[in-house]
Amino acid sequence: MLKEKVEKALEEVRPYLKAEGGNVELVAVTDEGVVKVKLTGACGCCPMSTYTLKMGIEQKLKELIPEVKSVEQV
Repeated sequence: MLKEKVEKALEEVRPYLKAEGGNVELVAVTDEGVVKVKLTGACGCCPMSTYTLKMGIEQKLKELIPEVKSVEQV
């Protein structure tokens, strides 16, 4: 159920990533609340990808889903 919540929340973030030529792919959600994602397109090689991951994606997921503890790029 947590995975479905995360996927739904990522749909809110995707338009911003797509506007810059990128996207995010959900890889896994652990029982400990760690979300593993893969940044694709322009986001995959962007020097600001860490900022996007932590200040954009992770912040939004934590805001919408309290069970999320962190977001990691794989």
